Amino acid sequence: MTNARSAPKARLSATSPSGIEIPIVATAAMASGDGTMPGEAPFTRGIFEDGYRGKLWTIRQYSGFGTAEDTNQRYKFLIDGGQTGLSVALDLPTQCGYDPTDPMAGPEVGKVGVSLSTLAEAEILFRGIDVGAISTSFTINGTAAIIYAMYCAIADKQGVARAKLTGTIQNDILKEYVARGTWIFPVRPSMRLIADTILFSNEETPRFNPISIAGAHVRDAGATAVEEMGYTLANGLAYVDELLRRGGDASKFARRLSFFFYVHMDFFEEVCKFRAGRRLWAKLLEERFGITDPNARRFRFGVVCGGSSLTAAQPYNNVVRVGTETMAAVMAGAQSIFTCAYDEAFQIPTEFSAELALRTQQIIAFESGIARTVDPLGGSHFVEWLTDRMESEIRAVIEEIDAYGGVIPAIEDGILQMRIAKRAHERKQDVDDGSTVIVGQNYFRRDNQTDDFGEVFQVDPQAAQKVRVKFEAVLAQRDDAAVQRSLAALETAAAGEDENLMPRLIECCHAYATVGEMVQALKRCWGEFQEPMRL
Repeated sequence: MTNARSAPKARLSATSPSGIEIPIVATAAMASGDGTMPGEAPFTRGIFEDGYRGKLWTIRQYSGFGTAEDTNQRYKFLIDGGQTGLSVALDLPTQCGYDPTDPMAGPEVGKVGVSLSTLAEAEILFRGIDVGAISTSFTINGTAAIIYAMYCAIADKQGVARAKLTGTIQNDILKEYVARGTWIFPVRPSMRLIADTILFSNEETPRFNPISIAGAHVRDAGATAVEEMGYTLANGLAYVDELLRRGGDASKFARRLSFFFYVHMDFFEEVCKFRAGRRLWAKLLEERFGITDPNARRFRFGVVCGGSSLTAAQPYNNVVRVGTETMAAVMAGAQSIFTCAYDEAFQIPTEFSAELALRTQQIIAFESGIARTVDPLGGSHFVEWLTDRMESEIRAVIEEIDAYGGVIPAIEDGILQMRIAKRAHERKQDVDDGSTVIVGQNYFRRDNQTDDFGEVFQVDPQAAQKVRVKFEAVLAQRDDAAVQRSLAALETAAAGEDENLMPRLIECCHAYATVGEMVQALKRCWGEFQEPMRL
């Protein structure tokens, strides 16, 4: 490990993290640009002509832990601090379809997110929060349709018209198979379930985003920026294929497709990743599906600034990293931003660190001035050149997947999983051998460095037990006959091929059926995904 005395050996690499050779200087002859203005297809410069002047991005901090009561309190703290949207972190049992009393749930109940096993817990989570007045995002995939059904049921309970709901469910199962692991069902019935949520949402919750096609986890699992965008657009194309096969109207569903990414530390590569992705998505929808409606070709995306780019070593350095990444996200025109707290590399954020992350966005939004104009880096020779180059590299990734037969066979055969694991290994090697500089970790590290990270977040040691007690109380008080009727209707509908399952899931939620019970009903019809093994 190097230290401060050997730091001058660190050199600036001539290539970007995606392996693109960077010129010492870019000239007008190297940069093409496409001559379009913000708000004009293919949207290289942004999807709105007035950028953030018309509407600032949604400030949406990701949070959730312990009981629904704990998380409700944190939401109100963040809303009081100026947060403009909620982002719900769910615990692993909820994400994987296990009830809190299931032996598989074990010590994970309430650990990395809030436990949301029945409608009763959702009622507590949103107590005192008008779901018709705030945008809510759920990072949920395997059980996304169930949590979306629960949110519709909460609107019903609060007397809010479902048409007023805004927000997002992540609902991108393809990337779960590749990078994150909270899959439940095999690929093809999962695609049916996702199509059901989107088609239902188009009619019932037209302001809600029923999917956020997510490259974020692929990136944090090891993929480069080019691969992150390439795999994500390929997944998006697979969803469009499925929706058209189901008879969906592209002028409706394509307008509600949204995307979600990580922003890492190479500033210009990140800005150009989004400019290129926005342009390429608009082109691909027209080239492959004949979709010409500009509103249906808009590439709307949210980001998280932080993740695996943060370090436990000298954790206050992460404040600078998150600030840099947030500026890249703003320069790129993101629609919603979540800024990680500096201590998120090793613990659930404290109120202090969560507020500092929130303030990072607010300072950039209201003090820096960079949000006043649209695409402020547009026209830079280097930015236009790198945008062109990123577009070309991303398209090559998609064509490679096409040559394999598409995303679904590539996942079922384990090819994409193997590719990302290889990239993660390469990235670790680059950090270990010093090819990649991480300040305070492998360079500029002091011999007496203490890595003090300040306040320690205290998880309520009784949280899991409190969740289980409340869960048992719900089971004891509900109408068992109504629960069994709703679950039987769900299972019958799932066994067929044509019925949209969303109304059945909402009926189950209103009966206080549990997440685990609904998942078991679907498993009896569809089975479980078996992860392929490749060497």
